[in-house]
Amino acid sequence: MSQVIRVAIYARVSTEEQAEHGYSIDAQLDNLRTYCKMHQKVIYSEYVDRGISGKSMDGRLELQRLLRDAKNKEFDEVLVWKINRISRRTIDLLKIVEDLNRCGITFRSFSENFETETPMGRFALQMLGAVGELERNTIVDNVKMGMKERARSGQWNGGIVLGYRSLQSSFDRKRNNSKLEIVPEEASIIRDIFELYAAGKGLKAIANHLNHKGFKTKRGNAFSTSAIKEIITNPVYIGKIRFNRFENWNERRRKGKNSDPIIVDGNHEPIISQDLWDKVQLLQQKKSSVSPRQFDGNYTLTGLIRCPKCGAAMVSSRTINRNKNGERIVRRYYSCGNFRSKGSNVCNANSIRADEAEQYVYYRIKEVVNNPKILKDIVLNINKQKKSSILPLKNELQQIEKKISQFEAKRKKYFDLYEEDAIDREMLVKRLDELKEESNALYSRKSEIEWNLGDDNSQPIDYGFVKTILERLDKVLKEASSQKIKALLHLIVKRIGVKDRQIERIELNFNESTQQHFLNLAPSDNDSGGANAFPKQKLSHVRFSIVL
Repeated sequence: MSQVIRVAIYARVSTEEQAEHGYSIDAQLDNLRTYCKMHQKVIYSEYVDRGISGKSMDGRLELQRLLRDAKNKEFDEVLVWKINRISRRTIDLLKIVEDLNRCGITFRSFSENFETETPMGRFALQMLGAVGELERNTIVDNVKMGMKERARSGQWNGGIVLGYRSLQSSFDRKRNNSKLEIVPEEASIIRDIFELYAAGKGLKAIANHLNHKGFKTKRGNAFSTSAIKEIITNPVYIGKIRFNRFENWNERRRKGKNSDPIIVDGNHEPIISQDLWDKVQLLQQKKSSVSPRQFDGNYTLTGLIRCPKCGAAMVSSRTINRNKNGERIVRRYYSCGNFRSKGSNVCNANSIRADEAEQYVYYRIKEVVNNPKILKDIVLNINKQKKSSILPLKNELQQIEKKISQFEAKRKKYFDLYEEDAIDREMLVKRLDELKEESNALYSRKSEIEWNLGDDNSQPIDYGFVKTILERLDKVLKEASSQKIKALLHLIVKRIGVKDRQIERIELNFNESTQQHFLNLAPSDNDSGGANAFPKQKLSHVRFSIVL
């Protein structure tokens, strides 16, 4: 008797593909289900990412769930409509297929009609993946080339900028035919910003001034120092077009800044004069050339402590005083990041002494390590909460699946009404769009619940595992350098809560990255001995948080 092949179906469509090419999740699934039926294969589960791009794997919960189930050998084969449904990047595609092969799982494409069990199949996969990525990169390059040509001719390539609105041609609604028009009330804010800076005001003082007056950025947010700096360095306000300031920003981040962007005369009206612009640029360059203040000590908890009022990350600050003998006294603090960048209208300083905060965090971790009963009680309470949270999720999942099963009946009902002339075509399209929007929201929530139920996040936490991690963290805190401590704390600490200028709670995050650094692959350090200080251990796939 032949073995039954369990198939995992994966389908994906991005919002752009649905709009531009009419790709359909339902069509993909119908074809793949029919294929399984014809070949007498059992569908283990369907993993569907709706409205998500294939450019990267970030945010694709269903793909992540599929890969997790593959590690547990829940199925024998992964079936997709086309290979680019898995990924449009060849390197990601090959890695996924290689991971599946290690688990003894076949990857099969329906429309390209090949599998990866044979050398020719693997070769075809690589070729198709390369062709798909070449096609995508060619399209991207062509679009970039067209936008550069538009910029060089002084045309606006789209986007939002305070002081202007982007108008589209009445005969062509495409984005690339947009033009900038001054918004008078916003233009007055821009003039104020440039005049205040030219008068000697700093970035924070200007942001604070605007926020106290109730002004907002183009996106409706409070002004920050970075927002002010972006405005005073943007040549759009003297009638220029600036384009290609960043290259491959997603991949290269700060290294992706272009030293030679396109800056040409635009086809729009300037808001400020050339003289005011030149004065502001001269002042800005002088200020930026001043050496930054050197802070004594290292702030190992920067970004981890959260403001008790607004929830923003707290950043480093300090005060310098002198005692009666004239001796210089430097005190370190953590202060609200919103206050530091946006001023007192947004939040208060809510400062907490840095030395006291750091000592408390280190002491609390040591206390938990040295007192097993405290840690056991913490783990016991979390496991109770986990157990009580599973049932509501399962009930919610049942309700969602029930609603999803009703959508096809509703669709048929509206088509029947349309055929009977009870509703017109406009009403039919409207109702189908509403059903689709509601359906997508339910599918998204369904994916999230299934991920949480299937993830180790729903499994009991092992006390011994947590104790091992914290013991090794305690060792690092005693022996490593400040820079190493900061890096490792940012790996394991999710957030630190403050109340009445005291540390209230420390939330630790445990995942595969945490394990790699604290069990197997801890970065070497001259003081701590790094990874060599700890014996090698097998990693387990866990993801959970605990509060100390």
